Amino acid sequence: MGYAMSRLEVESSLYDDGNAIHEDSSSGQMKKPFENLDNEIAQITKLKSTPHQLLINDGTGRTELPVSPVKMLAGRESNYSGRGRFSSADRCHLLSRYLPLMVPSCCWVPGKPHKNIQCGQRLESSEEHSHQNFEMTITDTSLSPDQRYLVYASMSPIVHIVNVGSAETESLANVTEIHDGLDFSSNDDGGYSFGIFSVKFSNDGRELVAGSSGDSIYVYDLEANKLSLRILAHASDVNTVCFADETSHLIYSGSDDSFCKVWDRRCLITKGKPAGVLMGHLEGVTFIDTRGDGRYFISNGKDQTIKLWDIRKMSSNVNCNRAYRRSYEWDYRWMDYPPQAKDSNHPCDQSVATYRGHSVLRTLIRCFFSPAFSTGQKYIYTGSHNACVYIYDLVTGDQVATLKHHKSPVRDCSWHPFHTMLVSSSWDGDIVKWEFAGSSDMSTSSIKKRAWKRHFY
Repeated sequence: MGYAMSRLEVESSLYDDGNAIHEDSSSGQMKKPFENLDNEIAQITKLKSTPHQLLINDGTGRTELPVSPVKMLAGRESNYSGRGRFSSADRCHLLSRYLPLMVPSCCWVPGKPHKNIQCGQRLESSEEHSHQNFEMTITDTSLSPDQRYLVYASMSPIVHIVNVGSAETESLANVTEIHDGLDFSSNDDGGYSFGIFSVKFSNDGRELVAGSSGDSIYVYDLEANKLSLRILAHASDVNTVCFADETSHLIYSGSDDSFCKVWDRRCLITKGKPAGVLMGHLEGVTFIDTRGDGRYFISNGKDQTIKLWDIRKMSSNVNCNRAYRRSYEWDYRWMDYPPQAKDSNHPCDQSVATYRGHSVLRTLIRCFFSPAFSTGQKYIYTGSHNACVYIYDLVTGDQVATLKHHKSPVRDCSWHPFHTMLVSSSWDGDIVKWEFAGSSDMSTSSIKKRAWKRHFY
């Protein structure tokens, strides 16, 4: 059960949507690779996903990439590396060649869960219980690193936490599950009620960081069960926040003021200011995902772009931003992005690279790095307002795959950390699972027939 996935080198003529590979869907023209991507990030990505030197040598001294699975298996059997197994780079090189590309053959609706789909049941469980406490949309969720606790936020200062990892708290009509409320309001809020747009666990699971409609960032200490930090961070809604790495010293934030900011908790008391500001987006920032190294992250923006950032390029002020003034009226909640703005660039763009092709409209659409275990983080993937999921090559900027199935905007998607599997969720009510089917030689007609047979309601 799953979606057929195809090798990147597969002939596009086998599939109806094959021409989507390496193509900018907004223009219909082939996307040009980056001429000069930051050399460090390119080299790091290459080291994480390039196999052993003995495998990429064709015997005449020339490099031959990609290396076929047969050659890699033969090299492992002959113990080319001296370790008797694949290295992490070998594994990433092999697995990253398989991407979700075909018409889906399985989906489910959280409101009507199948008995074998536990995550659908949990989604239904927390959604039903939430209506007993508030009447707002759930804006964000986060699962603790040990997968024991789930937190969810809404347009309220209260973030709810649920123990989902214990068999003793199996949900029965939301009677046995306890949804505790964590109060993120503070004395200096002035009595103003705000909503939480983004909430994330720290890597050790001891803290939560949140961004609010009150232009602020909050850090909640779960062990002490109290709010430990509030920062008036931006000039508009804070749509997205996350910890930069496993130390939790650095926090990244993105806002409707178009800035990405870096906060160092070790010097906040003395400075009270961000460690730095990154300019480049022309409109608000909808989501940030960290690479986990405390140095690089990506952001999705309402200017219809994803940007890659290196925090070593950040500045201490935002004066340059005053040089940019848009000459049009626009609101992403109900208007299409102006055609004259699609090729505009920020006069002081500090980003490392920009990725275009998807659309960010109506909702806070997310973007992510692909998993380190299976791909070496060599891809970026994102939902889109035009009902697709887009996958970009981090180094070249190529659009390597477009996943088409949904009928409404795709707000969120998640790539399995270890398996060749991706899940997308959409406003059409479907949660869709894309996974490698074990064969890239299936005909288009057989795939379509299977898709109709395995659609669950």
